Amino acid sequence: MKKAFEFFKQLEKNNNREWFAQHKTEYDLVVKENKAFFNQVYTELQEYDNLKGIHIFRIYRDVRFSKDQTPYKNNFGVGYSRSKPTLRGGYYIQLEPGNSFVGGGFWGPETKDLLRIRKEFEISTTEIEKITSDKTFIKYFGELKGESVKTAPRGFDKNHPAIDLIRKKQYIVMRKFTDKEVLSDNFQKEVVSTLLAMRPFFDYMSEVLTTDLNGEPLF
Repeated sequence: MKKAFEFFKQLEKNNNREWFAQHKTEYDLVVKENKAFFNQVYTELQEYDNLKGIHIFRIYRDVRFSKDQTPYKNNFGVGYSRSKPTLRGGYYIQLEPGNSFVGGGFWGPETKDLLRIRKEFEISTTEIEKITSDKTFIKYFGELKGESVKTAPRGFDKNHPAIDLIRKKQYIVMRKFTDKEVLSDNFQKEVVSTLLAMRPFFDYMSEVLTTDLNGEPLF
């Protein structure tokens, strides 16, 4: 991990194709090192969950619609997907100097899934509040995060007691890590324990998204 951070710090100062081409061999070495780490996390996580795949994101940025035209990302990112349709939620790890985190949840839920979640919270927030107020959840994540729409979604009462939850268009959790923590010997253990701490949230949301409003199974 130390070599990766050193590489990314240099890349931040030299984010251009010429420099990257000259240091491609060095990059390939840090990729190999970090793939081993990501795969080890996958293997450990698979012991407690049913994962269907691992996706290590490419370093190349899509600059077509971005004001930032630098060609490369300054981080490693990896996603672990669960076996749909019965298991929902996705895990994510980002390693970047000064901006490393472990997160997961529902970043861009499909329209029908988002409506189902909002309808659930319109009926009751007892279960989600129980999960997010648990001491383990608070220890790792603090609170449920995610972007929200500015006003009540169509069909929902803006004065509903749970409107803050209903307004969300993302339901995610995140734990940040300092560079010192990432480079420590127990980082892998902390990553796995953080990912596992998401399970009560994932299990509940999976139950919501695999049943109708009467609690009848969809699958």
